[in-house]
Amino acid sequence: MDSIKILVVDDESRMRKLISDFLGREGYIIVEAADGEEALEVFFREKGISLVILDVMMPKLDGWEVLKEIRQYSETPVIMLTAKGDERDELMGFNLGVDEYISKPFSPKILVARVEALLRRFIQKEDEELELDGIIINRTAHEVKVNGEKVDLSVKEFELLSYFVLNKGIALSREKILNSVWNYDYYGDARTIDTHVKKLRNKLGEKGNCIKTIWGYGYKFEP
Repeated sequence: MDSIKILVVDDESRMRKLISDFLGREGYIIVEAADGEEALEVFFREKGISLVILDVMMPKLDGWEVLKEIRQYSETPVIMLTAKGDERDELMGFNLGVDEYISKPFSPKILVARVEALLRRFIQKEDEELELDGIIINRTAHEVKVNGEKVDLSVKEFELLSYFVLNKGIALSREKILNSVWNYDYYGDARTIDTHVKKLRNKLGEKGNCIKTIWGYGYKFEP
């Protein structure tokens, strides 16, 4: 943990201290910023920031503007903190590229757990090969094998399966899947996802049952 640096951005000093204390106990290196402008200055000045914890309501630049600027140059994972619990705000965050969304007040222990889980997923994304429950995804060769047998997938089916495996056990909304796999500027709808999931399930055979439907919400990959 001593090499993992986290940027904590919040205009409330008490909140920054609370988050920094809990993450510091886990061995993370913490850098702080008190407003949106300082956040961008620190993010681009500091080397090796692995994750950003970002408040929404801040002076000078709010969290949305900071996130937009970061996403122009970096895929560094971002956890957004907000006092709002409105679904529209969550969707806005996902549309802009936020990775996790936590509403205040929150349990610091839960925040630490979310940080650890998100960092694990992000580090996994850089691996050449993913293996889970008999499914092997070679991201360099763009090849998938199920129980040793090669499965031919389209580009989007391959990306969708990779996304599911990287986020195993996590309930994923259709909006987040659309934004993550089809990119943020894609003007499609949820039916695109449903169609690709159906084809992917068929091609995976019995392993297709790992893709669980969450009615009215999205999907979850459960090996």
